Amino acid sequence: MPQKQPPRRQSFSVGRGARRRDEDSGTDVGEGADEWAQSKATVRPPDQLELTDAELKEEFTRILTANNPHAPQNIVRYSFKEGTYKLIGVVNQLAVHFSQVGNLVPKDSDEGRRQHYRDELAAGSQESTKVVISETEIFEEEEEPKEAEAETEAGSQTDMPVAEDRECQMEPPPRTNFSATANQWEIYDAYIEELEKQEKTKEKEKAKTPVAKKMGKMTMRKMTSMESQSDDITKVTQAAKIVERMVNQNTYDDVAQDFKYYEDAADEYRDQEGTLLPLWKFQNDKAKRLAVTALCWNPKYNDLFAVGHGSYDFMKQSRGMLLLYSMKNPSFPEYIFSSESGIMCLDMHVDHPYLVVVGYYDGNVAIYNLKKPHSQPSFCSSAKSGKHTDPVWQVRWQKDDMDNNLNFFSVSSDGRIVSWTLLKSELVHTDVIKLKVEGNTTDGLDGLQLHTVGCGTAFDFHKEIDYMFLVGTEEGKIYKCSKSYSSKFLDTYDAHNMAVDAVSWNPYHTKVFMSCSSDWTVKIWDHTIKTPMFIYDLNSAVGDVAWAPYSSTVFAAVTTNGKTHVFDLSINKYEAICSQPVVAKKKNKITHVQFNPIHPIIIVGDDRGHVVCLKLSPNLRKMPKEKKGQEVQKGPAVEIAKLDKLLNLVREVKTKT
Repeated sequence: MPQKQPPRRQSFSVGRGARRRDEDSGTDVGEGADEWAQSKATVRPPDQLELTDAELKEEFTRILTANNPHAPQNIVRYSFKEGTYKLIGVVNQLAVHFSQVGNLVPKDSDEGRRQHYRDELAAGSQESTKVVISETEIFEEEEEPKEAEAETEAGSQTDMPVAEDRECQMEPPPRTNFSATANQWEIYDAYIEELEKQEKTKEKEKAKTPVAKKMGKMTMRKMTSMESQSDDITKVTQAAKIVERMVNQNTYDDVAQDFKYYEDAADEYRDQEGTLLPLWKFQNDKAKRLAVTALCWNPKYNDLFAVGHGSYDFMKQSRGMLLLYSMKNPSFPEYIFSSESGIMCLDMHVDHPYLVVVGYYDGNVAIYNLKKPHSQPSFCSSAKSGKHTDPVWQVRWQKDDMDNNLNFFSVSSDGRIVSWTLLKSELVHTDVIKLKVEGNTTDGLDGLQLHTVGCGTAFDFHKEIDYMFLVGTEEGKIYKCSKSYSSKFLDTYDAHNMAVDAVSWNPYHTKVFMSCSSDWTVKIWDHTIKTPMFIYDLNSAVGDVAWAPYSSTVFAAVTTNGKTHVFDLSINKYEAICSQPVVAKKKNKITHVQFNPIHPIIIVGDDRGHVVCLKLSPNLRKMPKEKKGQEVQKGPAVEIAKLDKLLNLVREVKTKT
């Protein structure tokens, strides 16, 4: 056998691993190795990590999310409702790197093939179709062959503009559903009325001269044009009123939030004190120099109240105004009525809240109907119909009479208390009682005895006993009267040393009433006892008092030094739990105050024509506390018992003394 020859050594490049293995094993590569391969040895950087085989084989996975890494995660915004900065949870993670709006369609797409196929059909067919392509919509219109040929000829010369379709949507016409039943009698009556109208118009036209006819036509045209204008204006005014209310609610949003949600937290730390938070201020430029002489809430709409403007200074008597404001729009009144004489009092009917009765300084009374657009009163007294000879200081609606006619009462400083009844077209008066000062008589001519007339300033009717009412006078006396007796009083109270400004029965307790006077005092009475139960000296003339509708022991009083006082007899029998100035200047005198029948607010008027709305803090309207395992009793019986308990304590003290 031939001897095997040793294998020939070939030259090849040595890799990293082989080179390292040869170096580690110590074997020589040999002289035949290429020099360039020896110079290719890798150099390891000094900061390279030395990893084991297990670490080299370990796999690291990276999770890609749709969140934008540059989007801020801690955006906060101020919340006006809660009064703090709040973190916004939702952050926009979208990041747009490139966007382009185009209308090209790829040839290879389905839409491109469809368009190409349609183009071929259009070119090959005799009946041409006009194809309008707009991104993804195709509009086809078939035409006559001749017209198509004309279009192709014209299209070869000039480019015709493509017609565009425009669509618009209109509001549907207004619709109303009408249904009625007709019988022969109604049809006959309608025909007769129409015939009578035609005959009357013919007679009038015959009586008129040609000049009068022309004038009549002109006036008719003017009237129709005015009516059309007024119709347009009324439509605009309704829309404008809504917009104005929206703008005002946005402007006074903080006040509206306080009215609805704010409660004075400091009341928790003071047991027997409260505060009044000013809300809206109502004023009108036309009534800037007139004092607020009367306030009254509407019995149906709890956000609407009436304000009477006049003057208490008999040397500066001018005009008067009746304004009706809504809390939805504090910047401008809802209704405005002007009068030649100052308005001194007003009242709104319970069952017909659109009827407002007013008393003037000149002794007249009038009734305004809010449903009628004109500014003149619907009913007004006169010298012939028995008007007062002095200012009317108080008016009050009463229940309808036996014939279901509306009626109201008025009191004046001429000493007369008059009942007024509304008939179809006039006011009919009846003198109920004439005030006379008992014991004061003077001898006149021929030995006649003249009685001194009592000047009535305020009165109020009992809530349950219809015939009984109280009358306050300028002499400081209070008379308990009856509608049935016109000559005698049921009782007389020596109440005050100066004129009685207001008298008011308690809304819950039938025996209790309250009076205030310019002699700085407020007194609470039991009408069966001639001496007052409680007397409060407020260090200034008291203009008005009002009972709270939610409690039998809470009432408010206003004084001429610009302060409003709120009392709660169940908390403190000796002094007010809130005495707060509520006008801007000390010179402003507060004249009247009224509680809202539902909301915890009061309105206060001053002698500059301003009306301020104030919210009562929780301590001023405390209700009975809940006890464990017992339900809180509410209602008139609880309020009567609460006031009775206080009165019994006073009665015991009086009997002991």
